[in-house]
Amino acid sequence: MKHTSVVTPPDDDVLKDNAFMSAALALGRRNLGRAAPNPAVGALLVREGVVIARGWTAPGGRPHAEAMAIEAAGDSARGATLYVTLEPCSHHGATPPCVEAIVAAGVSRVVSALEDPNPEVSGQGHAFLRAAGVAVCVGPGAAEARVDHMGHILRVTHGRPLVTLKLAMTPDGYAAGAVYDPRLRITGAVADTFTHVQRWLHDAIMIGAGTAREDDPLMTIRLPGLEGEKRLRVVLDAKLTLSPRSRLAATAREVPLLVIAGEGITDAAAQRFMDATGAEVARAPTIDGRLDILAVLRLLADRGVARVFCEGGPAVAESLIAHGYADEVILHRGVKPLGRPGKQALTPAVRVALADEHRYRLFETRRLGADEMTHYIKAA
Repeated sequence: MKHTSVVTPPDDDVLKDNAFMSAALALGRRNLGRAAPNPAVGALLVREGVVIARGWTAPGGRPHAEAMAIEAAGDSARGATLYVTLEPCSHHGATPPCVEAIVAAGVSRVVSALEDPNPEVSGQGHAFLRAAGVAVCVGPGAAEARVDHMGHILRVTHGRPLVTLKLAMTPDGYAAGAVYDPRLRITGAVADTFTHVQRWLHDAIMIGAGTAREDDPLMTIRLPGLEGEKRLRVVLDAKLTLSPRSRLAATAREVPLLVIAGEGITDAAAQRFMDATGAEVARAPTIDGRLDILAVLRLLADRGVARVFCEGGPAVAESLIAHGYADEVILHRGVKPLGRPGKQALTPAVRVALADEHRYRLFETRRLGADEMTHYIKAA
């Protein structure tokens, strides 16, 4: 006798909660890269199945998404359901707690995707709401919210930001030519645009001193309509070798630049560089002459940075992967081989790590114009 299992479809309330939370998540993503030091939260107020107001964390972290939605709704918030991608805050900071505003507005139900791991919240927001008679549901959209808020989660639980590592390579595996070779243009317009979008989605853009010296990049967002968007540019430069005449240093008064040098750099040397360029110089410990990468990441986290887009080069990439700090790895493979010896994009250690399913899993592979993009995510 053949037995068949019966799958019970989700009820309408579950479907509605998931659909509205998906919309709230999309709202929150609008300010990824702009909301630091706060997480980029999205919020919807819904009444009788109709969205009556929405909000997302503003640039710089204030106002919060919940406060924005409640203000937009006014008296209509009374009796409504609030969908929010992270537990509402319950502590006094630069502004009053969002839970107090929610209760004062008369919201009857709150659906949040995740409990906030921040020790200042960590379930206390939900507890406050329940104690005030507000119905609370936690969990719809949790997987997606965890991805969106991973920078915040890592910052409050591990004291470091999320790191997305990007490397470009020729089909024969090179990131650059030999010493004194002209800078390689590896990828085409579509892949380059993808890189600019990634810069926009992160709080800071980081490279090593070698890449800064050899490529002389700008590390800015150059997309139509987003020319005014500025992200913190970070150069890991243990010996403070960045030339004041480099494009990075020359634009430091227009776009923020942080050079992280070793602790051996004197106050006088750091001040001369800052006076000459308008950049900021911070210092971190070194190990065998190279910056301690965890100390660097903690320094950035202490400044409120939750998401870092690292564009290499190979030495920085190896350090991040070796220590388990590269949470996502994006590889762009161009179509034109170098055809001669150059600088390898991936060291043997990096290749081994990416091939180890216990360390990284392949998330996607796709074409970006003529180029190929391979995206890895750190295994849980």
